[in-house]
This record gives sequence, C-alpha cells and structure tokens, in this order.
Amino acid sequence: MTDYYEVLGVDRSASDDQIKKAYRKMSRKYHPDIAGPEYEDKFKEVNNAYEVLSDPDKKRMYDSGVDPNDPNASAGYSSAGFGDMGDIFGQFFSNAFGGGGQGPTPRTQPGRDSLASAAIDLKTAVFGGTAHLTINTFGLCPECGGSGAAGKEKPVTCPDCQGRGMRQKVVRSMLGQMMTTVPCDRCEGHGTIIEHPCPKCQGHGRIRTTRKVGVSVPAGINDNTRLRLAHQGEVGEGGGAAGDLYVDIRLKSDKHFTREGDDLHCWIQIPMSWAVLGHQIDIETFDGTQKLDVPEGCQPEQTVSLKGLGVTRIKRPQERGDLVAHFSVRIPTKLSGDERRLIEQFGASHDEGKAQIRQSSRPASERKGFFSKLKDALG
Repeated sequence: MTDYYEVLGVDRSASDDQIKKAYRKMSRKYHPDIAGPEYEDKFKEVNNAYEVLSDPDKKRMYDSGVDPNDPNASAGYSSAGFGDMGDIFGQFFSNAFGGGGQGPTPRTQPGRDSLASAAIDLKTAVFGGTAHLTINTFGLCPECGGSGAAGKEKPVTCPDCQGRGMRQKVVRSMLGQMMTTVPCDRCEGHGTIIEHPCPKCQGHGRIRTTRKVGVSVPAGINDNTRLRLAHQGEVGEGGGAAGDLYVDIRLKSDKHFTREGDDLHCWIQIPMSWAVLGHQIDIETFDGTQKLDVPEGCQPEQTVSLKGLGVTRIKRPQERGDLVAHFSVRIPTKLSGDERRLIEQFGASHDEGKAQIRQSSRPASERKGFFSKLKDALG
C-alpha cells in the first residue's frame, strides 16, 4: 500500500493545514508544466495522496490500514467492521430494503488547475503589457469534441449494472455474510459504455497539447506575483470544464536600472571636472532620452531624482515613482605635464593652509546636520 504521508513528506500527526501546505509545495514541484512531462506520474501520485489525506472519511479509512483508492479494499473496509458501525448498518439496511447507492460516476469531470511561469523585462513591469508563454497541458480532443466516442456515437447503457454504475457483492463481516455495493467493473462506475472509443484520445475526451497563451501584465507588477487566468488550465476527463491557469511572474534583471519599490535607480560615472563645475548630460530612460543636471560641486554618491519616471504605482496607476541617479566621480590616474601643473595650481590656491582632513567613525553621507538631529530628537 502506498504511503501517502511519505508521498507528501509529512508525519502521520500532521494537521490539515500542514498537509495542505505540503501538497501545494509538492504539486508545484512535480507539475508536468514545470518539471516536465516525465513527472506526470509523480504529479498524479501527489494528487492521489492529497485526495485521501484531505478527506476525513478517506483519511480515517487509510489510517486503519485500508487504501480508499482500492475498490476491493474499500468494500472490505466498509463491511468488515473497521469503520463506523453506523456506516455498516446504513449500508446493510439500504441494500436490504432497496435504498439507492451513490449512483453512476459522471464521465465529464472538471479539469485541474495548471501552473506556469513567465519572465518579463523591467520595462513591462513599469508600463504593463503582455507576456507570452507556451504551456503543455490537456486540451479538448479535436476528433470527438470531448465525448470520447468515435464519430457521433452515444454511450450505451452498461448491460452488467443496467446503468446504475454499481453492482452488489457478497462479503464476509463480523455480522456474517453481507451484501455490499462496489463500482461496476465493466463500465468503471459510469453506468454507460463507449463501444467505439475515439482513436485519438482513447475515450478520454482530451489529449495532451501544447499551446501559446498571452498573459495581461498590469503596470507596476512586483516580482514573484501570481496571476490567475480563469478556465485556461487543463480540460477535464470527458471534455469537462477547464481549470484555471496560474502564472508566476518573474522580473528579469536590467542592465541600466535597479528597482526598489516604485523607484528606479541608476549609477552614472562622471569626470572630476563635471563634478566640480557642474554639467548637463543626457541619460536613457524608459520614457526616452532625458536631460539631467549634474550639480556644481557634486559629491560621490550624491543623487538627483527625476520625478515621475519610475515604476507605475499598482494601487494608484495614475502615479509613478521616481528615477534616482547616483553619481560616481571618476578621478584621473594619469596626467600630462600641463594637467599636473594645473592641478597643482588649483591645490595651492584652494587647499593649502586649510583643514582638509577630517576623521570620523561614519561616512560623511551618514553624518547629520543640526536640523536633522533636532528633527530626530523631536520624533
């Protein structure tokens, strides 16, 4: 018997929340759309484990040593005294007095949700756009349209169970021999039989297919955001309604900008003369080329902000963050004779006789002035 707890990687004492959390982790890890088609069996095993452990009755049945996914074991369990006595007597008297069973299982089943990921560039995150991805999942069979039957044939009533989907079976119990109800072997509990299954889908009404999907990305989206596309997941058995498609958005790194919240940051290296005298430069932004003023006497790591050229605020789409330019000053390492004489003249007139050396425990950019200290003191 399969150890469903081991499949999900949890202890037998795990709570419902722990089981659910483990299932989400394992289903994402082994989903064929992410891990690859070769993990489809493992993905089904994870889903089977969760189906049992998330259902109180099936979990109680499994913990007593019977696998609910085994029809024969289920029948033995329900009539052998391992479960609730009310279930035994309820089943006995419902069969004895003609009570109805659970009825045939519909051939059409809803499809499961699918999970995929898409990588977008920073500009798409700033303005929004469309992410294109390819997914491999179950789609409607084009030959039979989901019916599972060749041509336009209709399923016929099962001659063994007369359409009930269940059959009676004699089992032994602590009360003696009893009549119980199990799914019909011939129709697998559906109550009908497809005499000529569709050759393309083998009667399932769906086939594995690859298709392209366009995902609308809202402006200002954050990294690792999950988007939901209703009814874009896998089609169910028998052409059942498709589940949802969940897409995890990943942001690619950008060679010009770094994002911090709704602001964009860039680092610009300027020559020493521009830092001293000031200068106007052109920089590239997501809004095109913009002019930026280097302030006179610009210090290393000094910043200048361009308002409204950052990331769109996702909760206030009419607003955007800022673009923050950080300056680094390029100090020349090799000077010509004339250049050296000019620098020496500058030093003689500007630096001689002045206290140019200051020693501190913190960088100059972290030291605060009087008003900043007063503001901190007042809270």
